[in-house]
Amino acid sequence: MLDDGTQITILDTIFVLRKNECITLFSNIQTISTKEEQEAEVYFEAEFEKERLEFLSDQLTCNTTAAVWAAKVLYHSAQLYLIRENTANNLESLIPKFKGNRDISSILSADLSLRFLPEVIIALNSVDPEDPLIKMLENILTEFHYSGVGYDLDLETVNWEEELKDKTYRKLYLERIVEKRDYKLAEIPLINKLLMAEFGMHKEAFWRELKIITEENQ
Repeated sequence: MLDDGTQITILDTIFVLRKNECITLFSNIQTISTKEEQEAEVYFEAEFEKERLEFLSDQLTCNTTAAVWAAKVLYHSAQLYLIRENTANNLESLIPKFKGNRDISSILSADLSLRFLPEVIIALNSVDPEDPLIKMLENILTEFHYSGVGYDLDLETVNWEEELKDKTYRKLYLERIVEKRDYKLAEIPLINKLLMAEFGMHKEAFWRELKIITEENQ
Protein backbone atom coordinates (compact mmCIF):
# COMPACT_ATOMS: atom_id res chain seq x y z
CA MET A 1 0.00 0.00 0.00
CA LEU A 2 1.09 3.60 -0.56
CA ASP A 3 0.90 6.26 2.13
CA ASP A 4 2.04 9.84 2.57
CA GLY A 5 3.93 8.75 5.68
CA THR A 6 2.69 11.50 7.96
CA GLN A 7 1.39 9.23 10.74
CA ILE A 8 3.06 5.84 10.23
CA THR A 9 6.35 5.09 12.01
CA ILE A 10 8.99 2.44 11.41
CA LEU A 11 7.51 0.47 14.30
CA ASP A 12 4.04 0.59 12.73
CA THR A 13 5.52 -0.58 9.44
CA ILE A 14 7.50 -3.49 10.90
CA PHE A 15 4.60 -4.52 13.14
CA VAL A 16 2.21 -4.78 10.17
CA LEU A 17 4.85 -6.56 8.10
CA ARG A 18 5.53 -9.18 10.77
CA LYS A 19 1.82 -9.67 11.46
CA ASN A 20 0.32 -9.51 7.96
CA GLU A 21 3.37 -9.80 5.66
CA CYS A 22 2.58 -6.56 3.87
CA ILE A 23 4.49 -3.28 3.97
CA THR A 24 3.58 0.37 3.60
CA LEU A 25 5.42 2.29 0.88
CA PHE A 26 5.78 6.02 1.38
CA SER A 27 5.81 8.87 -1.08
CA ASN A 28 9.13 10.08 0.36
CA ILE A 29 12.02 8.65 2.39
CA GLN A 30 11.14 8.80 6.08
CA THR A 31 13.66 9.75 8.75
CA ILE A 32 13.73 7.64 11.90
CA SER A 33 13.82 9.46 15.22
CA THR A 34 15.64 8.37 18.37
CA LYS A 35 12.25 7.94 20.04
CA GLU A 36 11.16 5.56 17.27
CA GLU A 37 14.36 3.55 17.67
CA GLN A 38 13.80 3.26 21.42
CA GLU A 39 10.23 2.12 20.88
CA ALA A 40 11.45 -0.41 18.33
CA GLU A 41 13.97 -1.79 20.85
CA VAL A 42 11.17 -2.52 23.31
CA TYR A 43 9.07 -4.13 20.59
CA PHE A 44 11.88 -6.36 19.33
CA GLU A 45 12.80 -7.48 22.84
CA ALA A 46 9.21 -8.67 23.27
CA GLU A 47 9.14 -10.35 19.86
CA PHE A 48 12.49 -12.03 20.49
CA GLU A 49 11.19 -13.37 23.80
CA LYS A 50 8.16 -14.90 22.07
CA GLU A 51 10.38 -16.68 19.57
CA ARG A 52 12.94 -17.64 22.21
CA LEU A 53 10.22 -19.53 24.07
CA GLU A 54 9.66 -21.57 20.91
CA PHE A 55 13.28 -22.64 20.57
CA LEU A 56 13.61 -23.22 24.32
CA SER A 57 16.89 -21.51 25.07
CA ASP A 58 17.48 -19.44 28.18
CA GLN A 59 21.01 -18.56 27.08
CA LEU A 60 20.10 -16.04 24.39
CA THR A 61 18.91 -12.47 24.77
CA CYS A 62 17.82 -9.95 22.18
CA ASN A 63 20.58 -7.85 20.67
CA THR A 64 18.53 -4.69 20.27
CA THR A 65 21.29 -2.97 18.29
CA ALA A 66 21.17 -5.71 15.66
CA ALA A 67 17.38 -5.83 15.70
CA VAL A 68 16.95 -2.09 15.12
CA TRP A 69 19.73 -2.00 12.49
CA ALA A 70 18.02 -4.80 10.57
CA ALA A 71 14.63 -3.09 10.85
CA LYS A 72 16.08 0.10 9.40
CA VAL A 73 17.70 -1.84 6.55
CA LEU A 74 14.40 -3.52 5.72
CA TYR A 75 12.41 -0.31 6.15
CA HIS A 76 14.64 1.77 3.92
CA SER A 77 15.19 -0.91 1.28
CA ALA A 78 11.43 -1.29 0.89
CA GLN A 79 11.00 2.48 0.53
CA LEU A 80 13.82 2.55 -2.03
CA TYR A 81 11.83 0.15 -4.16
CA LEU A 82 9.53 3.08 -4.89
CA ILE A 83 11.58 6.21 -4.20
CA ARG A 84 14.96 6.61 -5.92
CA GLU A 85 15.11 10.32 -6.64
CA ASN A 86 18.25 11.87 -5.11
CA THR A 87 19.23 8.63 -3.33
CA ALA A 88 22.13 7.42 -5.47
CA ASN A 89 24.75 9.07 -3.25
CA ASN A 90 22.92 8.24 -0.05
CA LEU A 91 22.49 4.47 -0.26
CA GLU A 92 25.27 3.62 2.19
CA SER A 93 23.79 5.83 4.88
CA LEU A 94 20.32 4.38 4.33
CA ILE A 95 21.60 0.78 4.11
CA PRO A 96 24.62 0.69 6.45
CA LYS A 97 26.70 -2.39 7.22
CA PHE A 98 26.32 -3.99 10.64
CA LYS A 99 29.07 -2.73 12.97
CA GLY A 100 28.49 -5.04 15.92
CA ASN A 101 29.63 -8.58 16.63
CA ARG A 102 28.09 -11.29 14.50
CA ASP A 103 27.07 -13.94 17.02
CA ILE A 104 24.01 -16.12 17.58
CA SER A 105 22.17 -13.39 19.47
CA SER A 106 22.74 -10.76 16.79
CA ILE A 107 21.90 -13.23 13.98
CA LEU A 108 18.57 -14.21 15.53
CA SER A 109 17.75 -10.63 16.56
CA ALA A 110 18.43 -9.27 13.07
CA ASP A 111 16.38 -12.10 11.62
CA LEU A 112 13.23 -10.62 13.13
CA SER A 113 13.33 -8.22 10.16
CA LEU A 114 15.89 -9.63 7.72
CA ARG A 115 13.79 -12.75 7.05
CA PHE A 116 11.64 -10.48 4.87
CA LEU A 117 14.57 -9.02 2.92
CA PRO A 118 14.71 -11.68 0.15
CA GLU A 119 11.22 -10.64 -0.99
CA VAL A 120 12.35 -7.02 -1.24
CA ILE A 121 15.39 -8.06 -3.30
CA ILE A 122 13.21 -10.10 -5.64
CA ALA A 123 10.92 -7.10 -6.12
CA LEU A 124 13.89 -4.81 -6.82
CA ASN A 125 15.30 -7.33 -9.28
CA SER A 126 12.02 -7.42 -11.21
CA VAL A 127 12.32 -3.67 -11.78
CA ASP A 128 16.06 -3.40 -12.51
CA PRO A 129 18.45 -6.37 -12.20
CA GLU A 130 21.39 -3.95 -12.36
CA ASP A 131 20.23 -1.90 -9.37
CA PRO A 132 23.30 -1.45 -7.07
CA LEU A 133 21.00 -1.70 -4.07
CA ILE A 134 20.46 -5.39 -4.85
CA LYS A 135 24.14 -6.20 -4.35
CA MET A 136 24.24 -4.23 -1.10
CA LEU A 137 21.28 -6.17 0.27
CA GLU A 138 22.67 -9.48 -0.94
CA ASN A 139 25.92 -8.72 0.87
CA ILE A 140 23.95 -8.20 4.07
CA LEU A 141 22.13 -11.49 3.56
CA THR A 142 25.41 -13.25 2.84
CA GLU A 143 26.66 -12.15 6.26
CA PHE A 144 23.32 -12.94 7.95
CA HIS A 145 22.54 -15.92 5.76
CA TYR A 146 20.19 -17.58 8.24
CA SER A 147 17.73 -14.91 7.08
CA GLY A 148 18.49 -15.74 3.46
CA VAL A 149 17.70 -19.46 3.54
CA GLY A 150 15.67 -20.13 0.40
CA TYR A 151 17.35 -17.28 -1.50
CA ASP A 152 20.27 -18.16 -3.78
CA LEU A 153 23.38 -16.78 -2.05
CA ASP A 154 27.07 -17.49 -2.60
CA LEU A 155 28.07 -19.19 0.67
CA GLU A 156 31.11 -21.07 -0.63
CA THR A 157 33.40 -19.59 2.01
CA VAL A 158 31.24 -20.54 5.01
CA ASN A 159 32.82 -23.01 7.42
CA TRP A 160 29.65 -24.94 8.21
CA GLU A 161 31.13 -26.95 11.03
CA GLU A 162 32.05 -23.74 12.82
CA GLU A 163 28.87 -21.93 11.77
CA LEU A 164 26.53 -24.60 13.14
CA LYS A 165 28.40 -25.60 16.29
CA ASP A 166 25.80 -24.02 18.58
CA LYS A 167 23.04 -26.62 19.01
CA THR A 168 20.16 -24.11 19.25
CA TYR A 169 21.23 -22.20 16.15
CA ARG A 170 21.94 -25.48 14.32
CA LYS A 171 18.42 -26.74 15.06
CA LEU A 172 16.83 -23.49 13.91
CA TYR A 173 18.98 -23.39 10.77
CA LEU A 174 18.09 -26.96 9.80
CA GLU A 175 14.40 -26.31 10.45
CA ARG A 176 14.46 -23.28 8.17
CA ILE A 177 16.21 -25.20 5.41
CA VAL A 178 13.42 -27.77 5.57
CA GLU A 179 10.72 -25.09 5.77
CA LYS A 180 12.09 -23.25 2.72
CA ARG A 181 12.98 -26.46 0.86
CA ASP A 182 16.45 -25.06 0.15
CA TYR A 183 18.01 -27.89 -1.87
CA LYS A 184 21.27 -26.01 -2.42
CA LEU A 185 21.95 -25.84 1.31
CA ALA A 186 20.41 -29.23 2.10
CA GLU A 187 22.80 -30.94 -0.30
CA ILE A 188 25.93 -29.54 1.32
CA PRO A 189 27.46 -32.76 2.72
CA LEU A 190 27.68 -31.68 6.38
CA ILE A 191 24.20 -30.15 6.38
CA ASN A 192 22.79 -33.16 4.55
CA LYS A 193 24.27 -35.47 7.17
CA LEU A 194 22.80 -33.36 9.98
CA LEU A 195 19.39 -33.35 8.31
CA MET A 196 19.40 -37.11 7.85
CA ALA A 197 20.27 -37.53 11.50
CA GLU A 198 17.33 -35.30 12.44
CA PHE A 199 14.95 -37.11 10.08
CA GLY A 200 15.97 -40.56 11.26
CA MET A 201 13.53 -43.19 10.03
CA HIS A 202 11.02 -40.51 9.01
CA LYS A 203 12.96 -38.94 6.15
CA GLU A 204 10.23 -39.79 3.64
CA ALA A 205 7.69 -37.90 5.70
CA PHE A 206 9.87 -34.82 6.23
CA TRP A 207 11.42 -34.43 2.76
CA ARG A 208 10.89 -37.28 0.35
CA GLU A 209 12.60 -35.63 -2.63
CA LEU A 210 15.86 -34.72 -0.87
CA LYS A 211 18.83 -36.80 -1.97
CA ILE A 212 21.04 -38.48 0.60
CA ILE A 213 24.52 -37.19 -0.11
CA THR A 214 27.26 -39.77 0.21
CA GLU A 215 30.93 -39.74 -0.78
CA GLU A 216 29.94 -41.55 -3.98
CA ASN A 217 27.41 -38.99 -5.18
CA GLN A 218 29.08 -35.75 -4.03
